[in-house]
Amino acid sequence: MNIQLNRVDSAFRMKAHNERGDLLYTDGSEAIGASARGWRPMELLLVSLAGCSVIDIISVLKKQRQDVKDIKIDVSGTKRDGIPSPYETINVHFTVSGQVKETKMEKAIELTKGKYCSVYFSLHPEIVVSYTYDIITS
Repeated sequence: MNIQLNRVDSAFRMKAHNERGDLLYTDGSEAIGASARGWRPMELLLVSLAGCSVIDIISVLKKQRQDVKDIKIDVSGTKRDGIPSPYETINVHFTVSGQVKETKMEKAIELTKGKYCSVYFSLHPEIVVSYTYDIITS
């Protein structure tokens, strides 16, 4: 895996691309002199955790023959004050639409946390990561 970042302004804005040519922009906050015109690295960490987890959740639910019509993820984190300011807690909340049994959803969450999600396992062990969910069956 290889990611390349190139500076695109005189401050902190960077253009990142992967080996497939997918693009995204990163930046810092205006408080440090950046233009705030891109994803902040700590936001991308939340996206990475949620994205990795939802791949696992969908895959496991599919194997369990659950009928997932749609899925939405809200991820939030609280950071420690000071420098550095790592996340202390992260919550990944899934809203699943379809015919999904709670026991199957709980099993999928346990598997993403306990076996599959590489991003989860890459986080510092002091970060408390929780997973919650709602199931909408209408």
